[in-house]
Amino acid sequence: MAGPGKIPGRYNIVIDGAYDTFDHQIPVDEFIDCLEDDDVPETVSVVGLGVAFEDGGQAADLARAMDRRANDLEYQTPTVQFVVQGSFHRRGKTYDLRYDDELYPLQEVFGPQLDRKEGGEWLVAPF
Repeated sequence: MAGPGKIPGRYNIVIDGAYDTFDHQIPVDEFIDCLEDDDVPETVSVVGLGVAFEDGGQAADLARAMDRRANDLEYQTPTVQFVVQGSFHRRGKTYDLRYDDELYPLQEVFGPQLDRKEGGEWLVAPF
């Protein structure tokens, strides 16, 4: 059985320190490269999402790469964590990431199907 923050076949978005993370950690730009090369590790923690939102363009690049590889990832079912600094805030039916006193809509990267899991420090989204 998958542990908290580690559901295979989903993007697991976890607050840093709330759950165990994988030893294999890569920044957002490297994850984009993995997606584009169709070489996503079986288990991986992606770090730096808040910085990608601040950059703006990198968050958009990430969303495009994730969208292009969604079908491949559904077939491969890796376990992907996004380990974020900050906190989650509900906005209507979706969630924002509060990072450095700014709110960033997680829907822009993960789509509208975000689901909050136990304790509120863990969200999941389908590939």
